[in-house]
Amino acid sequence: MGEFDLIARYFERPVRRNPLGVGDDCALLQPAPGMQLAVSTDLLVEGRHFLSTVDPRRLGHKALAVNLSDLAACGAQPLAFTLSLALPRVDEAWLAGFAEGLFALADVHACELVGGDTTGGPLAINITVFGEVPAGQALLRSGARAGDDVWVSGTLGDARLALEAFRGTVSLPQEVFEAARRRLELPQPRVALGCALRGVASAAIDLSDGLAGDLGHVLRRSGVGASLPLALAPQLLAATAAGLQLDAQRVEEFVFAGGDDYELAFTAPASRREAVLDAARSAGTPVTRIGGIEAAPGLRLLDARGQAVVRKFAGFDHFRTSPAHDAG
Repeated sequence: MGEFDLIARYFERPVRRNPLGVGDDCALLQPAPGMQLAVSTDLLVEGRHFLSTVDPRRLGHKALAVNLSDLAACGAQPLAFTLSLALPRVDEAWLAGFAEGLFALADVHACELVGGDTTGGPLAINITVFGEVPAGQALLRSGARAGDDVWVSGTLGDARLALEAFRGTVSLPQEVFEAARRRLELPQPRVALGCALRGVASAAIDLSDGLAGDLGHVLRRSGVGASLPLALAPQLLAATAAGLQLDAQRVEEFVFAGGDDYELAFTAPASRREAVLDAARSAGTPVTRIGGIEAAPGLRLLDARGQAVVRKFAGFDHFRTSPAHDAG
């Protein structure tokens, strides 16, 4: 099967937003009047972000989900995406599964494939996603202010729990493992919540590399600090909230430095708490208030007495962290 036959069989679909379809040199996108384009790109490499044993349907879902999560963090509505694939060989069963998972999520968010590229080589997946947001209303990392609350959506640390189960460092009941594995391999981008938070949240980021590291980006861009209680960790990890017994320090590590959560961390003025909860209800996404923004720079983690404690929670770094961070 040649390159163009591969594209035609697995990735060519009718499109509305790009009048040229997928057969020209460029896609042409026009945002609606009064809207800005939001653009993000992510690269997934076999052995670095996923193992060769992952179900291709789940891999197709995740490849798009991690990009949609970036749009969610900006409060942008998805429009379209491009896909570039490097393939070591043409495996038709793999391609069919990958395309099925990819387009199932794309259809949920009315996000169209409008172009891309294929080549031979080690398996790698690159997606660039385009969204739109009302001009001047994008959620940014730079808007947090002293006195704001810090919130997170969903639960944190479950993907890292699954990864550690794959590595053999924790033993989990099968039901707990399968639930955690779904969080690792099938993250759900919080697009509806991001859009609902426009005009409510002061800053936002998606949690791809761990709460401590990612929230640190917001603090630095905003020129502020934050305090978070460590005692919240067990209730933020779904498995321990459901009764699984784990070492307390490991729970803290999973929650604050686990990565691959693809939830939203965001800040909002304390006066907007009801508005935040209304946004969460409208999006069908639970949120938890986990701390507060302060003028003094830096992230402070507090013990049960409210005293700052030293914990080294480094965010994921592709050039410092061991491979298969996202493996599943």
